[in-house]
Amino acid sequence: MLKTRWYWLCILALLSAPAARAQLRALPLPSLPSVGLPPAVTGTLNGLPNNLESSSVADVRALRARELLRTHRAELEADPDGNPIVRAQIVAVSPSPEALQAARALGFTVVREQTLAALDAQIVVLRVPKGLDTRRALRQLRGADPGGAYDFDHIYLESGAEPEQTAQAETSSASAPATDSPVKIGLVDGGVDVTHMVFHNVAIEHSGCDGKIIASAHGTAIASLLVGKSAMFNGVIPGAQLFAADVYCGLATGGAVDFVVDAIAWLTQQSVPVINVSLVGPPNLMLERIVKLAVARGYLIVAAVGNDGPAARPLYPASYPGVIGVTAVDAHRKVLLEAGRGPQVSFAAPGADMAAASLSNSFTAVRGTSFAAPIVAGMLAQSLHAPDIQAASDAVEILAQQAIDLGARGSDPIYGHGLVGEQFRIVPSKALLSKQAAMAAN
Repeated sequence: MLKTRWYWLCILALLSAPAARAQLRALPLPSLPSVGLPPAVTGTLNGLPNNLESSSVADVRALRARELLRTHRAELEADPDGNPIVRAQIVAVSPSPEALQAARALGFTVVREQTLAALDAQIVVLRVPKGLDTRRALRQLRGADPGGAYDFDHIYLESGAEPEQTAQAETSSASAPATDSPVKIGLVDGGVDVTHMVFHNVAIEHSGCDGKIIASAHGTAIASLLVGKSAMFNGVIPGAQLFAADVYCGLATGGAVDFVVDAIAWLTQQSVPVINVSLVGPPNLMLERIVKLAVARGYLIVAAVGNDGPAARPLYPASYPGVIGVTAVDAHRKVLLEAGRGPQVSFAAPGADMAAASLSNSFTAVRGTSFAAPIVAGMLAQSLHAPDIQAASDAVEILAQQAIDLGARGSDPIYGHGLVGEQFRIVPSKALLSKQAAMAAN
């Protein structure tokens, strides 16, 4: 028992380290020629250790959630299942004027209201009356308006690890000018370090954080796998226009469901046909309703199935109907030990033994379903220039026909339709050597 407790304390310490962040793992890099790679190039970002037993995988995200609740008690609390939620807040989707009036009569106050024009919906964030427990408050609202959609303001995490350190920069000094590129791709994640070499001459539009960029390692890595390009690094669709919505902004309440919904709404307003979401969390009525509305309008939402292990409960938004759930495989085409399984798995893509961009103009080894999702999203976006139900369905069907069948014949709960995008894996040694070569050339 003491050894087990000590083991998990060590894991938690690793996940909390500044250099160990958001589903990016400290993989041992392959042996490289003696080129004297500096620490900034060889550093990796943390995820899950190789020797973690499958029965313990789900505990990693649980530990992260508990630590988040412990360190941000003033802003966060737990729902009945232990998931972090914004303290004393309830979210609602398109409540009627009468329902809002009734909520106010019960002592609730409106924190904010927002109309989502492209989705013909409205979201409302309500403050719980002082002295009323949030769980009881939710029951009270649902009782007063049985036909309404009310839920906790859940926090969505980057599939199981600590939020990374952030660096702030002004948007105006970093974004490349917009282009007429017919290919658009959307990203709901942390902020992107647009000063990185792989984003030079890439058109990036930003949303969130009051017009500032709060760069994150996770968001930067995902963005690089989508649209990045340098001497020896290519994302799936380099040259495409990236629409990046930061839902964290360095806040304790970052990743709250109303932020995620805001991001999806902004991307639909921009008519971005494919949206990558490498975040996971519990089921939530607000997120479910907004995802359903987006999918019904021809938008493709591609999401990581999560790293809670093969026996874990389904995670969201990947498990909602119509969402393209993505699992991850290693260089040997084996599903990752920590990857979720179930009917929500649509495709498998590379998610380990690969490299992505990180902060400070560096590259790092990455691991997790977070990094498989953008490969699938990028491949689907190649043929979709506008939201369209039939075109989206056709794009998924074509990709399924191209997939390499793994596991049981046909679609299965481990690999979905099969493996796609294997050609987009950049092994860490190549990315790191390319960075070293670039530094030497300068």
